[in-house]
Amino acid sequence: MEVVPPLEVSVQDEAVDKSAFKKCNQIAFYRRQKLLHPGKSSYRALLDSVTLSDENVKFQIIHEENKVLLQVEICEIEGNIFRLKIDEASPLRTRYKVRDVLIKEPTTQRLFISQNEAGILVLSSVNEDYKLQVTANPFQIELQSKGETVLSMNSNGLLYFEHLQPPPSDRKPTAENEEEASDSCKEEQEDLGLWQEKFGSFLDIKAHGPSSVGMDFSLHAYDHVYGIPQHTEGLLLKNTSDGDAYRLYNLDIFGHKIHDKIGIYGSVPLLLAHKPNRTTGIFWLNSSETLVDISTKAVAEHGLSGSAAETAKQRAVPLTDVRWMSESGIIDVFLLMGPTAFDIFKQFAQLTGTQALPPLFALGYHQCRWNYEDEQDVKAVDAGFDEHDIPYDVIWLDIEHTDGKRYFTWDKKKFQNPRKMQEHLRKKKRKLVVIVDPHIKIDPMYTLYSQAKDKGYFVKDRNGKDFEGICWPGSSCYLDFTNPEVRKWYADQFAFKTYKGSTNILFVWNDMNEPSVFKGAELTMQKDAVHYNNWEHREVHNLYGFYQQMATAEGLIKRSSGKERPFVLTRSFFAGSQKYGAVWTGDNTADWSYLKISIPMLLTISMAGISFCGGNALLVHPVTEKEAKAVSVLLPGSQEIWYDFRKFKRMEDPGTLKIPVTLENIPVFQRGGTVIPLKTTAGKSTEWMIDTSYELHVALDTEACAIGELYIDDGHSFQYLHKKQFLYRKYTFHKNILSSSCRDESGQYQTMCVVERVIVLGFGQQPTFVTACSKDGKQKEVVFTYDMKTSALTLENLALSVAVDWKICIN
Repeated sequence: MEVVPPLEVSVQDEAVDKSAFKKCNQIAFYRRQKLLHPGKSSYRALLDSVTLSDENVKFQIIHEENKVLLQVEICEIEGNIFRLKIDEASPLRTRYKVRDVLIKEPTTQRLFISQNEAGILVLSSVNEDYKLQVTANPFQIELQSKGETVLSMNSNGLLYFEHLQPPPSDRKPTAENEEEASDSCKEEQEDLGLWQEKFGSFLDIKAHGPSSVGMDFSLHAYDHVYGIPQHTEGLLLKNTSDGDAYRLYNLDIFGHKIHDKIGIYGSVPLLLAHKPNRTTGIFWLNSSETLVDISTKAVAEHGLSGSAAETAKQRAVPLTDVRWMSESGIIDVFLLMGPTAFDIFKQFAQLTGTQALPPLFALGYHQCRWNYEDEQDVKAVDAGFDEHDIPYDVIWLDIEHTDGKRYFTWDKKKFQNPRKMQEHLRKKKRKLVVIVDPHIKIDPMYTLYSQAKDKGYFVKDRNGKDFEGICWPGSSCYLDFTNPEVRKWYADQFAFKTYKGSTNILFVWNDMNEPSVFKGAELTMQKDAVHYNNWEHREVHNLYGFYQQMATAEGLIKRSSGKERPFVLTRSFFAGSQKYGAVWTGDNTADWSYLKISIPMLLTISMAGISFCGGNALLVHPVTEKEAKAVSVLLPGSQEIWYDFRKFKRMEDPGTLKIPVTLENIPVFQRGGTVIPLKTTAGKSTEWMIDTSYELHVALDTEACAIGELYIDDGHSFQYLHKKQFLYRKYTFHKNILSSSCRDESGQYQTMCVVERVIVLGFGQQPTFVTACSKDGKQKEVVFTYDMKTSALTLENLALSVAVDWKICIN
């Protein structure tokens, strides 16, 4: 057999010209949708088609010009959520519907028809707090809460639904499509990209023709909207009327531009709107390329009376219009009605799952760079941390640890004994993370490739052959993770007997899974590539990384027979990725501007359910300017009290403060009214600290009260879930008594840990004596010191078990 020399691929292959990526006006379905301008909708609801069941309300709408019927389905889901689905009534073929993102088919509540006459259908929720008013002509829906319109759908007439059609060659000749065949019409079709679309040298053949969907939503009295990661943008979403829309399309853009609306590594189609008395969410469940237009304007508030005097008094209220446009699929949208921001996060978790509880080491410090050369390099770095007394938990290995970029292998010269290297780390109670990318090197001698090839597990091109692209190993094929059988097989590759040289301290990092295809259209897979069940890549693009992380997490769980928690970091993600592990913001450069933009990027990802970042109660002000000597800090809340986290001193002046900074410290503040548990000393890694005692920082609010929580389990297994082996404790400070009580009686866990020290911040005066009382009534006097300058009271030598109830009384 002739051996083909491998293609040389370098990091420079990723640093590409930005013209390799599309602007919105280069996206055909966006151009087509933008031809539809705000105005009267062409759709009319057929209210005589209404059917009501315990699960939903269904009716049809018709397009007045092309006479295509669409099926509308509305349901109410437990917990203040409404779902709207629109699909073709009789599609030429089944349209793609997103699977596996929702944790289950949601439990619905019966809606009631309270009116169906004079072209108006009114649906009421069980508790009658919410009403959905459907107007027949033109078709639109208003969602009202206690008489107030919260949002309306299709009020700008931008409902857009391209019904599936037979290819032009299959159609019977009619006068109409004879006219279509004219040269000018062909040019127009090419411009609109109906059946094929060019970008540079790439041609996307659309076997099933145009299938784009879109809809507008008007958010009444809202002018603050957030979410729809991932973009290198600030927290507050901007108006798009003067430029590109926000793009949700997972792409590998190395050195991406800052303050840009192009989609990068991950996508979560969740938008949050916030005003003082309500937060609302729109979750647009569609995995094809999606664009979001946002327009905020002021509109006059309509009074009940129309007198001239009252009209003059009308005040302007904000209105935010959000237009969702997707390349394919159906319209499947969840309206999260809050009403609080916390309720929204709960509702989204109810649909897509909560953040997977990570193993404890994952919360420690990770040491990662491109690239550690060999086993000696790993040992030297590990020793350096000990030498300088820096705690760390995990060291990471990039692509060079493998045998020629063949994943699940080791470089035989550089990593001759990977098990021994891991045993060395295990003795230090540290872990190893290795990279496993989705592209597989084309090499018949590589077992993973040959097995996947024989089983037909790779994504196909439009001609039915294995799709081939260039990535780190050179010519590669891409596993079809949308196929459940492929995911099961892939998960089995992590078994210790299969993944030679791996141990149970090895965890995984999924990179390049947008998927990244060097020299591909926009550096990703062709949209006309074909997946499991003959779905084109355009339908599932934003789910590719989601499915790889799912399979990887399952593999790490399976290798331990379901006992141990996995840790999987992914670069590409979608709604629900939080169920499988962590994400990061992708590749950037060591530049101050990237550091600064990472903060709103992380907060936005956190808002979208992937909450492996952020810290409740503490306020941290990062230093993001070169050679900064001071930062301006705004302490929020006029009624809030804030304390310097390190010096324990109350910050006297509310509002904006100028705080000096050095290389050694950044400003951290604790909010009054909170209790924060900390370990009393740091160890070489988190595992060294399991039995280390705690200290509680009790920061008092204006009422001299505080509340906080502590969760403890074994830090690595699923025993917390299967055997309820955990402790969930609550700490309350009220009327000069600090009490420890059980937050969840179902959990039990044996631990030697004690609360050794308590520091009460903002305590008004020096006490005369302090006593600790255990549940059995035993009392002991507590040693304390009081700092008059900071008003901090320190209680020492407590030795109070974290597992039992107790009280500390301050007199």
